[in-house]
Amino acid sequence: MSAPAPGNVAAFLPTPAALGLLLALSLFLGLAFEDYFARAHTTRPGGIRTFPLLALAGAALYSLDPRRFVPFTAGLVVLGVWLAAYYWSYQHERDEAGEPHVGLTVPILNVHAYLLGAITLAFPHWIAIGLTVSAVLLLTGRERLHELARRVEMQEIITAGKFLILAGIVLPLMPTQPVTTLTSITPRQVWLALVVISTLSYGSYLAQRYWPPAARGLWMAGLGGLYSSTAMTVVLARQIHADPTTWRRGQAGITLATGIMYVRILVVVAVFNPALARSLLVVFLVLGLLAFVIATLQYRMQDPADAARAPGTSGGNPLEIGAAGTFAGLFLVVSVASGWTASRFGTAGIFVLAAIVGVTDIDPFVLNLAQGGTAGITAGAMAAAILIAASSNNVLKAIYAVGFAGRSALGSAVALIALAIIGVAIAAFPAAFTLLGAP
Repeated sequence: MSAPAPGNVAAFLPTPAALGLLLALSLFLGLAFEDYFARAHTTRPGGIRTFPLLALAGAALYSLDPRRFVPFTAGLVVLGVWLAAYYWSYQHERDEAGEPHVGLTVPILNVHAYLLGAITLAFPHWIAIGLTVSAVLLLTGRERLHELARRVEMQEIITAGKFLILAGIVLPLMPTQPVTTLTSITPRQVWLALVVISTLSYGSYLAQRYWPPAARGLWMAGLGGLYSSTAMTVVLARQIHADPTTWRRGQAGITLATGIMYVRILVVVAVFNPALARSLLVVFLVLGLLAFVIATLQYRMQDPADAARAPGTSGGNPLEIGAAGTFAGLFLVVSVASGWTASRFGTAGIFVLAAIVGVTDIDPFVLNLAQGGTAGITAGAMAAAILIAASSNNVLKAIYAVGFAGRSALGSAVALIALAIIGVAIAAFPAAFTLLGAP
């Protein structure tokens, strides 16, 4: 909301809707404040009456001079002096556990209530709502947040900080023009692909590590499919080998991880190339749904005691900088190889390359196609190549499953081979039209 012209204060009078929202948010904040400290059997300045009064005072003082904020600033200074006196008087007291009897939470929430008046009038309402809800969640989630802080290892915090630097600082500085004639992919596209894949994988990793329900049923296998269906297949196959009684749940998990892989690829492609994602939508959803149905049937065959066992984690932290650098290097290699193969052997060469990369990491290949790193390849050919790469990867996972678990994982191996055959059969139609030069 813009400031009023001099002498036209009435133009900036708060609307009834703004006042109603201000009262509702301050009451909500005060109610959460009193409820929290009532549970802690302590009293603190602020609450369901104080916060609305502070919010109204902040709104009134802001409205008096919305250009220079002199009355509003004076009110903030007075509030700050009063809160400083409160903090000084209580800082030496201790509670029953020997902890300091006062903290910064109370002063900050009182200042928040005062600032809420100006924020509600000067900014879009979603900002005031978002800030207040966030403050309440942080207040009421104290125990859970402290418990989480105790569980998180320092190395993961450091790694996440490095990732924020890579995503928030390095990415904007990357050149937006190709730096070599070997590929049309720009450094920013490479880095953006790394950020997207790492974010998706890291979210899955954190859920597996810090979300207790993920350890039950097939949650771990599903999340592992978001992280890496190949890695999840190896983990579950090894578990089947170590404990043959888990073979039914292990087979269901392997099949489910592959079903999630189709959804994951579809999401990644949609980020960079919505048109290509639309051409893959029906096929990938059908293949994913088929995998889910097979996994459900395999899971229902298991014993109750088997269902209670957790599959374990799917590997290390996917945001390690070394792994990120490897991905970026592999992305460039695949991009150069794809461009050279397309120029030398045409679409047929891309199909052969798709089958080859399926036995390694298909993400760089998929992302290179989605970002237009291979010139002269039609959308149908790109969709077919992605299908071939995913199918080739399924064959690799079937080999891993049988290799690590033996006959106990034969059911999942057959399911993965069947999905691969269906994928290649579907890919053969656009591939055939492309090779024959049909429009």
